[in-house]
Amino acid sequence: MARFPATGPSQRVLRVGEQVRHALAELFQRHEVRDDLIENTVISVSEVRMSPDLKIATAFVAPLGSPDSAAVVDALNRHARFIRGRMSPALRQMKYMPEFRFRLDTSYDNFQKIDRLLHSPEVARDLRHEDDKED
Repeated sequence: MARFPATGPSQRVLRVGEQVRHALAELFQRHEVRDDLIENTVISVSEVRMSPDLKIATAFVAPLGSPDSAAVVDALNRHARFIRGRMSPALRQMKYMPEFRFRLDTSYDNFQKIDRLLHSPEVARDLRHEDDKED
């Protein structure tokens, strides 16, 4: 029997991930990480996925207004240990402070791609033909 069910994350894992996301967002708002690249960039934390044992937190971030998003994510990963230390007061109810990993969030790019496809002339033409058949 599997230790962790294949049905997806538990309610507890989701709740802790959301708490970590809020704590990270507050940390970035206060500009506590002293790195020029991070301080001069607005960082949006869209999701935090926790491992089933709550020891690894993978944060999906989107650096807004930065021409080099990958450099910002690299800087965050360099400062992950510092961030972990600064998070402990906000997450003091946790038995173990998770190790932080930062990944670039590409979901916004996917949303824009789908939006462009839906507004393309080919799709509009197909939708117009279907509307004409219903009349």
